[in-house]
Amino acid sequence: MRMTDTAAIITGGASGLGEATARHFRDQGAQVTILDRDSARGETVAHEIGATFVETDVTDEASVQHAVATANAQMGKITAAVNCAGIATGEKTLGKNGPHDLEAFRRTIDINLVGSFNVARLAAAEIAKNAPGPNGERGVIINTASIAAFDGQKGQAAYAASKGGIAGLSLPMARDLARDGIRVMAIAPGIFLTPMMQGLPQEVQDQLAQDVTFPKRLGDPAEYAALARFIVECDYLNGEVIRLDGALRMQ
Repeated sequence: MRMTDTAAIITGGASGLGEATARHFRDQGAQVTILDRDSARGETVAHEIGATFVETDVTDEASVQHAVATANAQMGKITAAVNCAGIATGEKTLGKNGPHDLEAFRRTIDINLVGSFNVARLAAAEIAKNAPGPNGERGVIINTASIAAFDGQKGQAAYAASKGGIAGLSLPMARDLARDGIRVMAIAPGIFLTPMMQGLPQEVQDQLAQDVTFPKRLGDPAEYAALARFIVECDYLNGEVIRLDGALRMQ
């Protein structure tokens, strides 16, 4: 699928990996609709790149239905959905103050895993309406996992569980949607220089970078965006999780 034929919805598109993807897709000629809870930042990014913005809570069915319908109306179709919305939490299963807060665990799963599935299933319903391309493809869904799905750290029980769920979704969802000509992929980023990381002291960022095998630096969100574009364009990629981490294996 060519980028110039792509009409993408991107969750979490107001910042970080999602913003980088939205900007890159627009630079390559794709239509883009940004879905995010941050209306001020979302409107700003959308205006800067010539995209559409819809304030969206990915965990809410009605909110996502509205966003998907709006995107479809604005762009005339949806051919790609990129799920970048998510939160990172840190809490041990049993810490100094007692057991892991159950609501914090639920919220992490709800946003990162359930929210991604909610967007994917509703986007798939629209993508399936597209006329098939030469290979029968109608579109692609890209979810964001994490290397925490495989190398979870202390305090990452909730986060790793949510991202492990994303990884586990890829193959069965790809099989579910094969008859509709919809591919499903996941990207598992390592440590990326997102706004959250940029808020850490420089010495902490440098230490994190030293753990990366090569190159010894944090990931650039533009590299995530470039991989997302390649997934869109390469229609033989399906049902897999791609690690994007400089060979980092968390200890």
